[in-house]
Amino acid sequence: MTRFARLRRLAPSALALLLLGAPLAFYMVRNGAGLAQAGFTLHAPDWTRLVGAPAVIQVRLAAALVALAIGVVLLAGVKGTRRHRILGWTWVLAMATTAMSSFFIHQINPGGLSLIHALSGWTLVGLPMAVYAARRHRVQAHRRAMTGMFVGGLVVAGLLTFLPGRLLWAVFFA
Repeated sequence: MTRFARLRRLAPSALALLLLGAPLAFYMVRNGAGLAQAGFTLHAPDWTRLVGAPAVIQVRLAAALVALAIGVVLLAGVKGTRRHRILGWTWVLAMATTAMSSFFIHQINPGGLSLIHALSGWTLVGLPMAVYAARRHRVQAHRRAMTGMFVGGLVVAGLLTFLPGRLLWAVFFA
């Protein structure tokens, strides 16, 4: 597969990132003064907040970052190779760790589940289904499922961790 063909396959993911990120960037540029009044200031990250977070949050963040890095490599790389399969299994383990760890975090809705737990449950169901599709050589179903989990379960959910009141918001902006 040519480099151009690989880049063309990444176009839907890039478009999704653009559609999600552009309104946020526009808002931040247009309403800079309003953001400052709301407590938004640019500063060096406060890593002590992350170090002081519960271990389950640290594990979740580490697993998500591993899955994000491997996912970019997998989406851009050649499919069906031994490297793809090894990285793919590592990605599945990182995604499963990310999803399972969320069930031990209840900071958004103390004592209960939140919307992120539904996404985590769907990921735990979707991962084996996507692996099964690959094992049965149903490449299109495998590609759709894995790309959907990457975009929805990592990119979109990852962007939501930067909302005001969340830990990563506090690390980078508060």
